[in-house]
Amino acid sequence: MEKTLRMENRTKRWREQRWLLDSVIKTVGPEWDQGRLGSKGGKGGGAGTASFRRAGAKMKKFDDIGPEFGREGQRMEGIAKGFEDQGRFVSAYENYFIASLLYASAQWPYFDINDEDLEWERRMARCYDKFIEYAPHPVERVDIPFQDTAMSAFLHLPSAPENGAPFPCILHIGGMDGSKENMVALHGDSALSRGMAVLALDGPGQGETRNRGITISSDNFAAAAETAVQWLADRPEIDTDRIVIRGSSFGTYYGTVAAAGLQDRIKGYCGTGVCQEPGCDTIFNKASPTFKVRFMFMAGYEDEDEFDEFRQEFDLRKTVQNITAPYMIVAGDADQLSPIQHTYDLFEQIDAPKRLVVFQDANHSMATASSGELGEARDSLVYDWLRDRVDGKPVTSERVLVDSRGNMHATPY
Repeated sequence: MEKTLRMENRTKRWREQRWLLDSVIKTVGPEWDQGRLGSKGGKGGGAGTASFRRAGAKMKKFDDIGPEFGREGQRMEGIAKGFEDQGRFVSAYENYFIASLLYASAQWPYFDINDEDLEWERRMARCYDKFIEYAPHPVERVDIPFQDTAMSAFLHLPSAPENGAPFPCILHIGGMDGSKENMVALHGDSALSRGMAVLALDGPGQGETRNRGITISSDNFAAAAETAVQWLADRPEIDTDRIVIRGSSFGTYYGTVAAAGLQDRIKGYCGTGVCQEPGCDTIFNKASPTFKVRFMFMAGYEDEDEFDEFRQEFDLRKTVQNITAPYMIVAGDADQLSPIQHTYDLFEQIDAPKRLVVFQDANHSMATASSGELGEARDSLVYDWLRDRVDGKPVTSERVLVDSRGNMHATPY
């Protein structure tokens, strides 16, 4: 498929630094800015990680990323189809799931809605629907009406409801380069294994929802989250008195806006890997030039100067005072996309019960420091805390430092 990336030429840093980015990718591969092969492929278990690394080894420049993920997706889809034809349905759904993750990642470097992007999306949806057909837990593809169209989502249940008892639910909000397909793991998912349902949402500007014409603004995730929670109220499988929100990366911005809007209608919010700097100068002007180009596409902007005015609206200092549900952030104190001081400052403005867990010397993904390797696993921190919120357990307001040896030091707020 011929590649067309018209949007990329609309930002100054992309034009000036594209050659440098290609040189870095040639040297270190597609994880030049964060560990995307492990984080994306890992949702498919060991086979998923191996498949993503196989594709990554063939990427020598930015233009290789989409095609190589796509080719590996086609290979895994073919393997899945072979298993399905043999009646080996567990192996089939495992490989269809991995193929869908690869196709989702193949869409990431396309910053316009074009034929290539839409083709990868069709294949992604086809493979995930095959996963749904054979999945070991109930999964449903759903459309949630919003802005004259609909947001795309998956509703995952831990199991079939027993005796009509509804499940607590996590509204999962991804970041800038994620999608709903990689919000629930193939095996041993941290939410499902704790008895919580997951509404995995492509919100405004994200995934399939962006391709339906819904762009992101500084505040429309409040309306999107409220719409999603209202939609859940009509689902008998869900206990709407026990809903929490999980956000990751730029989802720490979206999710905070959502928590401020929903207030006591949720039991808690937890985010990991912060993007909470007012105006987002670091991520858009100092980090990889791909971030700005991607977000301009998500927001529907073509002019860089107009976008630079627009991004100033992203300021959580205007909203965090409205948060009433327990609020938790897990971050690294060396986050290269959003300086941690901005998160410290936000916490001083939050009156709700709050917990800030900071990993010493860790970056945005919290996977490159001994504190992250030796400390409590991030998923345990996040999902045990969320489970405690839906169970109504008391909250201790504290700041916790995870040091280089993995020890945790708590200071009360």
